[in-house]
Amino acid sequence: MDGKKQFGPIVSSAHLADSALPALSELEFGLILSGHAFERWMVHCMTAAGEPGLTAIDVLVLHSANHRGRPKRISDLCIVLGIEDTHVVIYAIKKLEKRGLLKGTRSGKEKLIGTTEKGVETCMRYREIREELLVESVRGLGLDPKVTSTVAAMLRALSGHYDQAARAAASL
Repeated sequence: MDGKKQFGPIVSSAHLADSALPALSELEFGLILSGHAFERWMVHCMTAAGEPGLTAIDVLVLHSANHRGRPKRISDLCIVLGIEDTHVVIYAIKKLEKRGLLKGTRSGKEKLIGTTEKGVETCMRYREIREELLVESVRGLGLDPKVTSTVAAMLRALSGHYDQAARAAASL
């Protein structure tokens, strides 16, 4: 040994890391930290974009409703965002409608949610701030965009494994 202390993996729960796949605990700790940081980022960026007091879910619903400039069904917003409780999305929609960022329309019996002009402008302002404060600093890391896309695909695939494990755990 060269006199340096040997540390194990960086995890939040050593008892979970003491398993057949310790690296999964490292990944989970990274997800915890990055998830909270991402939520803080969304809230603060939206505040800087002129809409203080929104939650991370509110911001996600606004961006998803604005996606591709087409109104969305509430069920589609829930599916895309991975939110099981539709009431969470409905509450966010009502909050965003009161602020004049979203508007509901009807297509037969279905309610469709789309962004207002103010909602689109807010999303574009968020985008400008994101480019200036986040994208430029992340680009400075020199990450290969293909590797970043691969990591994103891996995280989406892992979400399926966690969902399946959650369903199995709920049946115990």
